[in-house]
Amino acid sequence: MWNFQIFILGILLLISYLVSSILIVLLQPRWLFKLIPKIAPGVKYFAETNEKIVAITIDDGPDSITTPTILETLATHQTHATFFLISERLKDNENLVKNMIKNGHEIGNHMVKDEQSIQLSIEEFEQQFLEADQTLNQLLDHSSSRIHWFRPGGGWYNAKMIKIVEKYNYQAVLGSIFPYDTHIPFSQFAAYQILLNLRPGAIIVIHDSARDGQSGEWGKRTNMTLNTILPEIKRRGYRTVTLSEMFLNN
Repeated sequence: MWNFQIFILGILLLISYLVSSILIVLLQPRWLFKLIPKIAPGVKYFAETNEKIVAITIDDGPDSITTPTILETLATHQTHATFFLISERLKDNENLVKNMIKNGHEIGNHMVKDEQSIQLSIEEFEQQFLEADQTLNQLLDHSSSRIHWFRPGGGWYNAKMIKIVEKYNYQAVLGSIFPYDTHIPFSQFAAYQILLNLRPGAIIVIHDSARDGQSGEWGKRTNMTLNTILPEIKRRGYRTVTLSEMFLNN
């Protein structure tokens, strides 16, 4: 009898753990993102503000097929975004990125390749970080300030990486809303999860292109997601801004 009770208790604890994990993953509570910078400082996850603003950030471009479509959707909804670009994907897409900047979007450093930044040695990380910095800044016109936003590949980082980023006057940023669009292949889920977690000062992380850099599946879904969420974000009284605008004013 006692063994059976222990078994039932174990099952209940497991169910409780699974339910709690699912809720944290789905709801992405703000208190969790307040806790992380205290443990591992140097990275922004959201803006501390009561103003109804939200920043849309789009990783892993540019892509010659999907990025223009995303830019058209953003223009239709009069929305500016921050694009974290992979510098090796700039070849033959330079004019696309220049037009992106000209039309009021901003760009950030997302390293040279689509890989886990934290898996690089610290020397290799600095070398690739600077290579991407140089390549991206060459696309800016004289009226644009230097790029100062960085997002590590894969989203993982350590203190040594952040020190290097800060040495070159960059600010590392992740986000407070990530709809797992690189893992869950449904735009409907991404839109639902984003709108469920919408809060003042939120930073949304979605993706262009795809892991292989060729098929563009992530970018296609992101375009569908944007067409769903942008009208609702506006209807709720929110204003979409770039990261620089969000933190410049708060």
